Amino acid sequence: MPKPPRERAARALCNLDGNIPDITFQGSPMWVSYLPQVDAVLRVALGDEAWAAMVEGEKG
Repeated sequence: MPKPPRERAARALCNLDGNIPDITFQGSPMWVSYLPQVDAVLRVALGDEAWAAMVEGEKG
């Protein structure tokens, strides 16, 4: 199963910064620390409703 779009984007930013996405950082994978940046961009690009639907869809 492919990773959710927000995770893929966060992993890409992590790699862009030269960080390993799956190393542990503050108790979670490093890529999780990039979610605020990903969410800021996606909210502007998609709009609040589409972004909220994406986040809700990831919860299952």
